Parts: sequence; C-alpha cells; structure tokens
Amino acid sequence: MSNYTRALRTTFPILLGTAIYAFGLHYFIIPNELMEGGITGISLLLHYIFGLPPSVTSLIMNFPLFYLGWRVLGKSSMLYTIIGTVSVSFFLWVMELLIQKGLIVPFRTEHDYFLVTAYAGFTVGTGLGIVFRYGGTTGGADILARIAQKLKGWSMGQIILCIDGVVIGSSILFIPKEKILYTFVAVFIASKMIDIIIEGAYAARAFTIITDHSETVAAAITKELDRGATLFPAVGAYSKQNKNVIYCVVARSEMKRLKDIVYVVDPLAFIIITEVHDVVGEGFKPK
Repeated sequence: MSNYTRALRTTFPILLGTAIYAFGLHYFIIPNELMEGGITGISLLLHYIFGLPPSVTSLIMNFPLFYLGWRVLGKSSMLYTIIGTVSVSFFLWVMELLIQKGLIVPFRTEHDYFLVTAYAGFTVGTGLGIVFRYGGTTGGADILARIAQKLKGWSMGQIILCIDGVVIGSSILFIPKEKILYTFVAVFIASKMIDIIIEGAYAARAFTIITDHSETVAAAITKELDRGATLFPAVGAYSKQNKNVIYCVVARSEMKRLKDIVYVVDPLAFIIITEVHDVVGEGFKPK
C-alpha cells in the first residue's frame, strides 16, 4: 500500500467523523442550548453569550494546543490533529451556512429534552469515536485525552468525561441548571460511544485453558478455528503434576465455537475468559 493510499484511508474517516460531530452540535446541541466540554464547550458559551460563530472561535482557541500535540503525540499524529481540528471548523461553518439558507432545520424541543440528549450523545460520540479510532483529534480536550492515553494507558472516553465535567460545570453561571444536567447525560453517552467505537471493533476474548489434553485441544483450535494457540508449561499447586496451559485470543463471535471445541476434547477442562480491548497481529487488526 502506497503512502498516499494509506493517508487517504486514514484521512477520509477523520473527515467523516468530524462531519458527524459538527452535525450533532448544530442539529441537536446548539438549538437546544445544551453544552459541550473542552474548547468546543467554551466556543458554545461564547456563541450563547455573544453570538460568535463556533466555527471561528474553536479554531482560534485550538492553535496554542497544536504545539503541545506535536511535542507529545509526534508529527504524524499532529498532522491528523490539524486535519481533524480544521475539518471540524469547516463542517461547523458548512452547517451554519446550510442552516442560514434553510436547507437544514435543527431539531429544537421544549419538552422532550431526554430524546435530544440521547441523540446528541450518540451522534457526537459516534463522530468523535471515528476520529479517535483513526488517529485524529478535534483539538482541545481531545489532545489532552490522547496524551493521557499514550502516557498512562487511560481510557480516552473517561478522560474526556472528566475534562468536560469541569468545563460544563463552570457554565452553570450562564446556562439553566436543568440543561446542564441534561448535558452531563449527553456527555456520558458520548463517552461510552467513543469507547465502543475505539475498542469494540477489535474487542476480543483471551482464553486460558487448563486441560490434561493440551496438545490435542491446541491442534483442534488451529484446525477448526484457524487461530494460533500458545502452550505455557505449568505445575499444578495441589497435584504437583506438570502440564501445559493453552493461551488463545479469538474474536467475540468465536467464543462459543472455541468452548465447544475444548469441551468436546475434555469436558473437565478449566477455562478462564478475559476481555481484550485491542489486538494487533495476524488474524486481527494490522499493525
């Protein structure tokens, strides 16, 4: 795959994600005077108070964070950060233009704020999740969340949730408190969507299998599932017997088949199943 093709396959999903994100902001959040976190939240406050367009203010406030992203995340990540940040502002501007021309009518309600909250969180979280999954950011808190994930391995959704809580909480001086509470629900839904999209596509299960027929079970896994298996030497603490422990990672859809394979060979096998959020290698996500 050429560098151009690889860059295109990364850039297009980022553009798609930012378009979905901008749509969620203008279609659900802004018309109902809900809030967001990070730089976007500050832009929305400036819009509600002074009428300034979020497409302009968000881009201006993100410029100082570009340097931090370049230093910690590296040049390639910084490139996609710039693409993500600029494209968010661009699609926000497109949405503003379409709304002004009456081509899009935002969803505004006076009664069912929970419906707006649910769809706002789903839409915004889906857009951000796509952007993050392909290595981009939309600036602001997203840069800080990616730094925390890289250095500490923390969940990006949870980090963004904490940062957003601080920004949204401080907006209570300008926004009615009931809308602040609805906003927290939307942010929570968005954070879950982010984690689902980032981790869910490659989520897998790791099987640790203890059996007296380890070689037979491993061979059956390789033949019937076309998955690799690793044998680790072990000693039973009670029996003091030497045996091999099987370690195998499979997709969630293959869990039942793997258990059936094991129990056909050894109905007394002991199986431990653990969740795996990201798998890189043959049969899973390419490096």
